[in-house]
Amino acid sequence: MLGLLAVLVVLVNAFGRAGRWSVDGYLVTGAPTREAPRDWRCAPDSPPPALRAVVPPPPGGWPGVPQAVSVFNAFAGEVRLEYRDRAVCGRMHDARTRDSRFRAGVGMVIVPQAGNEDPVVVYWNPPPKPGWIPTIRVGAPSEVQHVDTLRLVVRTACLAVALVLAATALMAYPASRDWTFLGYALLCALSVLWQATLSGLSGYPEPWLPVAGHEQRWFVGLSSMGLGAVLCGMWLLVAGPGLASGVRRRMVLFTSGTWVAASIVAMSAPAAWMGPMAVGVELAFRMVFLLILGWALARLWKRLPGVIPALAAMVPFAVLALLELAGSRLLVEYRTEAIQLAITWFLAVSAYALNLRLGRLRRQRDEAQLLAETDPLTGLPNRRAGLRRLQEMFAAARREGTGLSVAFVDIDHFKSINDHHGHDAGDQVLVAAAQALRGAVRGASEAARMGGEEFLVLLPGVSAASAVQRMESLRSRLAARAGTLGFDGLVLTASIGVTSLRRDDTDAAALLRRADAAMYAAKRGGRDRVELAAD
Repeated sequence: MLGLLAVLVVLVNAFGRAGRWSVDGYLVTGAPTREAPRDWRCAPDSPPPALRAVVPPPPGGWPGVPQAVSVFNAFAGEVRLEYRDRAVCGRMHDARTRDSRFRAGVGMVIVPQAGNEDPVVVYWNPPPKPGWIPTIRVGAPSEVQHVDTLRLVVRTACLAVALVLAATALMAYPASRDWTFLGYALLCALSVLWQATLSGLSGYPEPWLPVAGHEQRWFVGLSSMGLGAVLCGMWLLVAGPGLASGVRRRMVLFTSGTWVAASIVAMSAPAAWMGPMAVGVELAFRMVFLLILGWALARLWKRLPGVIPALAAMVPFAVLALLELAGSRLLVEYRTEAIQLAITWFLAVSAYALNLRLGRLRRQRDEAQLLAETDPLTGLPNRRAGLRRLQEMFAAARREGTGLSVAFVDIDHFKSINDHHGHDAGDQVLVAAAQALRGAVRGASEAARMGGEEFLVLLPGVSAASAVQRMESLRSRLAARAGTLGFDGLVLTASIGVTSLRRDDTDAAALLRRADAAMYAAKRGGRDRVELAAD
């Protein structure tokens, strides 16, 4: 039905478009602007940032074609580019201050005369910690802008993945009622802030975080919080599903406490502390990371469960550490994207582990529900499950206009069986009766033990006459099973009351009352018989 509806919508949409738009038609959107072009020139009285680099022309001077110069990974403060008497300034955390042709960096396009040997001079502020130096890319405008666009796509995609994973965890929480999913959503939200500050997307298209002017404080605070959360997540992944909930909760509370402490220190400490604090945070992360990695490898050696996802989540951070030690130029050039991809990979693997956890929770819930609704001796649904199933069948029969028959089965002289043959014989009689009942119904949920020696049989779509015939067959099978139990002199009979749905029945309880009354009528009539409820 849904497929036919979808096809109908597509056809109507296609023919509707054909009628509205001609082959040579077109669509104009937007409106002319009155806004003057933005000026990226530096303020006349603004001093250049502290650090400086000179980009010389190639041997023989500039070739006389347009050249693009873009600065990436300038994490703090303003970037200034100068060529001859022209200067362009911009901040990574405020896209309004940058040339719109460059979204992932601060850039400019120059058109030098052929043979001109004036250099391009780049100024920037000290990085938040040693080694986090900017990358200056020079080349044809199209090439540099393509790289700039690719960087922007990667950075934005990583933020989008984190937002999607956070939304998925929030949607899974109502079904699981597991606070771990809320914690994961909080981790994803923190990673969004962390990545936005790291990549400059906090200022795109306009600043939505007050980072500009306080870049180092935001960097140190969010790095402390983010790396602490990553370590906590790795620890939880390595610990696996067997970790006690109390220990898990204390670990998360400890991590949350470090978040608060890091943010307070980062916002209140003197600016001169920011650099040493950034270095200290990274060293602490590496030390704890190595401890967790060693623990994970030890658990892997012992073949304990849940280690593979943890190791998979740790791989990109280990690769980043090795590239850092090797002094990789590739890491220096694409540090922001590499860190974001590592965070995204960690979140994705954590989401996989959460899905496994959700599956375990559902299985445990289903098993608990099955145990709560199953009679432990016979394996049949218990009274609660039988009544719920009766209510469902009653509602379906009323809604669809179909028939429904109900039978109440009571084992005759069950107390005497227990007294003469023992309770073990009584249990075996109940198990044999349950097996016979399963053979009389189509589904496992259509027979239930109501308590003691009483059973309920549900026969949807079955008329009263057919129900009586099937119960007569059940009575015969019960009598035949007595000889298979191995107790001398054991006689197994049942009194069965049958009724069917009537037009004036307002609830399922009416069927139960009639079936129960018919069963007692069978007992009064001499037992070992099937009695149909009177009209």
